[in-house]
Amino acid sequence: MDLVERGSEGFEDARVDRVFNRRLTDRQPAAVVRPTSEAEVVDAVRLARARGWQVAVRSGGHSWAQWSVRDDALVIDLGGLHELAYDETTGIVRASPATQGGAELAPFLAERGRFFPGGHCPTVGIGGFLLQGGQGWNARGWGWAAEHVEAVDVVTAEGELVHADAEHHSDLFWAARGAGPGFPGVVTRFHLRTMPAPRHLAQTVQCFGLRDFDEVMTWLHDTHQDVADTVEIVALTKTDAAISPEPVLLVTALALVDTPAEADDALAPFRSNPALDRAVFVIDAEPTTAEEQRSRQLHDNPEGHRWVVDNAWLSGSAADVVAAIRPAFTTLPGPQAFTIWFSMAPLRALPDMAFSLQSEIYLAAYVCWPEAGGDGHHRRWLDDVMASLEPVTLGQYLGDSDLAHRQVRFMSDEAWARLQRVRAARDPDGLFVGYLAGPDGATNRNHWD
Repeated sequence: MDLVERGSEGFEDARVDRVFNRRLTDRQPAAVVRPTSEAEVVDAVRLARARGWQVAVRSGGHSWAQWSVRDDALVIDLGGLHELAYDETTGIVRASPATQGGAELAPFLAERGRFFPGGHCPTVGIGGFLLQGGQGWNARGWGWAAEHVEAVDVVTAEGELVHADAEHHSDLFWAARGAGPGFPGVVTRFHLRTMPAPRHLAQTVQCFGLRDFDEVMTWLHDTHQDVADTVEIVALTKTDAAISPEPVLLVTALALVDTPAEADDALAPFRSNPALDRAVFVIDAEPTTAEEQRSRQLHDNPEGHRWVVDNAWLSGSAADVVAAIRPAFTTLPGPQAFTIWFSMAPLRALPDMAFSLQSEIYLAAYVCWPEAGGDGHHRRWLDDVMASLEPVTLGQYLGDSDLAHRQVRFMSDEAWARLQRVRAARDPDGLFVGYLAGPDGATNRNHWD
């Protein structure tokens, strides 16, 4: 077992190894361990208990707030676990937490004609993604990725390896689908239900100048709930020099179906956009591929950059929501920043799992820049635009949050109370670090209420 303690050679590299956000925290763990087997994960948890250390877990390293880098804790870095196996009789794939959903899991399944609704950015590991609920491809139609989790294998606070599903250790199974960094254990393996891969993908893309923002977004607000649930709907503003030196508004719709005719029908509502005659360009039901879509996501989420990110679940009338979101979309602070509007309408009923808060509209603002410096400017812009959203904000999604900077509700009250009971029963000594959320911990409350 590769253990690197604070102060020893190689510790600094191990402290932030595979951490995506290069706006690095200065938090100092006690040590980092990089197991290569489940048995070594068990040994690591037992070592932490023996040394009096808490435990933090790193799966894919894509947490914007770098939740795996925690003061005086043992960081269990799961990057050395490599398992990817498919059972043709059940359609279940087994995968290690650091498996990258788009770069590794997706092509592995595509070779077998199967699909899993993993994260949009190809390099996101499945571990933290699934523990937080998993806002993957076409979540509005196929549900949250965590809904496709059949079971998890977990090392508990007692250093025992258990298999958790709906009938065995069901409290851990419930918590593993939405608790995020509040999960009281180390997941070493996910058992995921896959689906047949859609045989035809087609995209509609409509590009507008920001002067048309209000009209286009009001129309989209009133229309998206009536679009077929085989279509992923995203509106975003970004700067693309190939289109314009100024930011543009893009309305995108991706149909994941089996035939061109199905795609044409599913994408038909977008032809009613009242601003189409002023569009910079329009792509209508053009065939595309999953690989092309993942490549675009990788381009928009570059490696080696500094990031600040925040998000909100929105609810309200078109007039109220469009007015509130306008600053986040029309005042981008730099050429690599982008803001997305993501449809979840019509809302589906959620199964019984820790993930329990959503609304019909998700907004997230992603601010990245390549060099040191400018942190204050970007942080202030993000704080200002998120404050403008508060009148129409219900809560937020853990995957794009930083609770240490801003406390916002992310679970239902009932799920939050239940999670506290699970944590108290499974980890009474507080071995696992839990949420990084200020001196009093996570509140699951909107700070302005």
